[in-house]
Amino acid sequence: MHDVAIYWLRRDFRLADNPALTYACESARRVVLAYLHAPHEEAPWQPGAASRWWLHHSLTSLSKSLKPLGQAIVLRAVQEGDSSLDALRALIAETKATAIAWNRLYEPAFVARDQTIKSALRDDGLEAHSCNAALLFEPWQIQTQQAQPYKVFTPYWRTCAAQLETLPPPRPAPRAMPDALPLQSCSLNDLQLLPTLDWDAGFKSHWQPGEDGAHAALTKFIDHLCIDYPTARDLPATTGTSLLSPHLHFGEIGPRQIIATLRAQSEESRFIPGRDAFIRELGWREFANHVLFHYPQTTTQPFDTRFNDYPWEKNAAQLRAWQRGRTGIPIIDAGMRELWHTGYMHNRIRMLVASLLTKNLRMHWLEGAHWFWDTLVDADLANNTLGWQWTAGCGTDAAPYFRVFNPVVQGERFDAQGKYVRRWLPELAALPDKWIHQPANAPHAILEQAQVRIGVNYPEPIVDLKGSRDRALHGYQSLRARP
Repeated sequence: MHDVAIYWLRRDFRLADNPALTYACESARRVVLAYLHAPHEEAPWQPGAASRWWLHHSLTSLSKSLKPLGQAIVLRAVQEGDSSLDALRALIAETKATAIAWNRLYEPAFVARDQTIKSALRDDGLEAHSCNAALLFEPWQIQTQQAQPYKVFTPYWRTCAAQLETLPPPRPAPRAMPDALPLQSCSLNDLQLLPTLDWDAGFKSHWQPGEDGAHAALTKFIDHLCIDYPTARDLPATTGTSLLSPHLHFGEIGPRQIIATLRAQSEESRFIPGRDAFIRELGWREFANHVLFHYPQTTTQPFDTRFNDYPWEKNAAQLRAWQRGRTGIPIIDAGMRELWHTGYMHNRIRMLVASLLTKNLRMHWLEGAHWFWDTLVDADLANNTLGWQWTAGCGTDAAPYFRVFNPVVQGERFDAQGKYVRRWLPELAALPDKWIHQPANAPHAILEQAQVRIGVNYPEPIVDLKGSRDRALHGYQSLRARP
């Protein structure tokens, strides 16, 4: 039994099913919960503005949960030029800790850093222990029959699904914790995570960061949404998805907890038609981390190296119009405005806006990846990388090069009554359903009646969909003959 152990809090802001926290509490008489803020160590993918907003509120929520247990988070800001290893060693010297535990992260910057830290602390004579809290399976645990990482989702998930029954049950939150140590801590405001301009009002009304918010979202999903999930998840005007992605990213809930909760509902003879479909979506999150771990270069380089020579375009004006929801294509603009207002975008709309940027506008997928990284509350490097490369056609198990989503057709199919578009583009609200997804083609009389003036209060389309599709396919054709 150690006298003092440190639990190094990173992106695992929960008490339940937290193996590193459990290990620290069970192995020591006193425990220090420490969060080290070192965004420079995550370069070039430091948390964006939306992620920093969530981080602030998630830390606030966890601090409130710890207070009744007699614990608090020790916050330390690691300055550029210093390292988390330096900060940990200083904390160890203050506390005389002989053990430290943390939950693993799988982004390339963290993998390299944490390996160095674990080796250094063990050389210092400490017991350094890392755990898996974020994934169902470790990235190295699932392999092909040839002992290679998977590159295609379906066989990957088939292998995972066969092992789901072997997962350990999630452990409950501790009812009591070892004694804390009185230590100096900076304030949360010192980390300067919140925006200086008041652009986050929409975030506040849409989200409840923290462990309680995560479980509330899961309960709501199971009680009201999961029944229709296989079909409702494609309809952006309805809340047909779980909205758990930011909670998962920040470790406010773990995938084992979600699956255990779904199974418990089934064991109570409650049939949940969308259960397996939703668990499969968790599988895509696993696959994204699997791919990123084994192919870390894909954060900036295409998995399909032929795309290093793809003729990407640069057009600052069109990129800006795309970012601000001013493309003149309603389903695209609605999605980009939803993102700006709420820090979130419906998954089908994410595919559509990504397809328009990378295929119709022929801009590099990293332009979109960086914008999502800064504006999404659920910005996750593995998911972001896999999603953008999938749509651009250059990733593992990517969409075929010839799949160019037509946003007008997609809007008419999945937002037939225009409810989603009308919500985010009120300037088009009076248009009839027939023209809501293509106002530029509407008769003049219809536009006049709806008080829509193309090029005045709603922009003209910035790209011709058919012509740009043909140009995109021509660009892809030049790559097909290459090995």
